[in-house]
Amino acid sequence: MTKRNTQQRRHAIAALVQERGEVSVDELTKRFSTSEVTIRKDLALLETGGLLLRRYGGAVSLPNEMVIEEDAEQVSQRKIAIARAAAERIRDHNRVIIDSGTTTSAMIPLLGNKRGLVVMTNSLKVAGALCELENEPTLLMTGGTWDPHSESFQGQVAEQVLRSYDFDQLFIGADGIDLERGTTTFNELVGLSRVMAEVAREVIVMVESEKIGRRIPNLELPWERIHTLVTDDALAMDAREKIRAKGIALICAPSSIDSSRRK
Repeated sequence: MTKRNTQQRRHAIAALVQERGEVSVDELTKRFSTSEVTIRKDLALLETGGLLLRRYGGAVSLPNEMVIEEDAEQVSQRKIAIARAAAERIRDHNRVIIDSGTTTSAMIPLLGNKRGLVVMTNSLKVAGALCELENEPTLLMTGGTWDPHSESFQGQVAEQVLRSYDFDQLFIGADGIDLERGTTTFNELVGLSRVMAEVAREVIVMVESEKIGRRIPNLELPWERIHTLVTDDALAMDAREKIRAKGIALICAPSSIDSSRRK
């Protein structure tokens, strides 16, 4: 199966869920002549991208208030802008945690000029990217139980390893931001994220503006555990005021696409 065919299948699955409201793994397996393992991976990726919600044996469409229409180029531009602004907060010789996620991963190529970094991560993708940097940082892995949903290590072993260290900063993403409660996630495994926040002096959340205001059931980090929020400059003014009112340092990184649209 080529990468192009994989992308076409996932696009078709997302469209089918949107059309029908609900699909089963068994139905998708037969429809696309592939394995259940492959379909479950597809659904996990599509859920991470905010295109559907997984349920036992299949998936359902997102509630209307959570549907977001964004083209891939714009999302990419926003992630890069957020990653650049976040990377600027890292100083030489800092000890940092970088959580799994596409937005946090986008920061890695921007760390090549940082010296003496010590980086802990629960993500194989992040670890691999760090090892490719010219100024390769000291890399620490949490270990633990592999979670295919988040593509990261989770569990008690990972939490115990984290508690053996202390860090200057945590960089973490979110599936959504509840303006009243804090960061939210589709994943029910939130224990490791909370331990990460406990052992870091500064907790920096990296998230695109369109995710701010999402109401997702699982609370990950309450506002009192967050110090800094890095997002893009498309964030509405009323949301900015609410976030700053909670004592959060808010950084709205300029995105070239959003800036051109406002001209």
